[in-house]
Amino acid sequence: MFAPPSGRYLLLALLVLVTITGADAIGVVPAPYPVAALLAVSAGAWGFLAWFFRDPERATGPGIVSAADGRVRSVVADGDRWQIAVFMNVTDVHVNRFPLDARVEAIDDGGSGHRPAYAVDADHNVRRHYRLATALGPVEVVQMTGIVARRLVSLVRAGDSKAKGDRLGMILLGSRVDVFLPRGRAEPSVQPGDRVRAGVTPIAREIP
Repeated sequence: MFAPPSGRYLLLALLVLVTITGADAIGVVPAPYPVAALLAVSAGAWGFLAWFFRDPERATGPGIVSAADGRVRSVVADGDRWQIAVFMNVTDVHVNRFPLDARVEAIDDGGSGHRPAYAVDADHNVRRHYRLATALGPVEVVQMTGIVARRLVSLVRAGDSKAKGDRLGMILLGSRVDVFLPRGRAEPSVQPGDRVRAGVTPIAREIP
């Protein structure tokens, strides 16, 4: 299964591949070695995009689950909230998911610049905030751009009600996703360096 934003990219790569193949078949490009190289590059590009845009079905995990695949970068107290940041590598599945049942109250964009997502000052990068109403109280998921990853994709709108593990959005080519949880209602269950999977790995537990 492919992520919703994949269509245009896969179609373009396929069109290039078909065009080169057709040109070779009718003799428009007679030199065999350049054609073979172009075919190999085009096929490789399509294969990479197909792999990059993969969106596997998943059984939702227990507790408050990660919103992104990747490695936990930090777990810190931010005022009356916990901030759990996950850095997404280019090899990770890039579809982000809801950490718990929620209603989308608002979606806001902010920030400026495209610093490396792992940098200390990356908190100021261009980003998208999903403000969620949940049984725990206000929860926030933030998609953050990086030096290469600059396209934020939303798969929901304000007013949508979604279940834990449902698809929320996507960041093209990596970067970072932060989840903010109320400190009085949740306690982190991961630490920096842990590997997590969106919708599957618990990142926090509810405080009764």
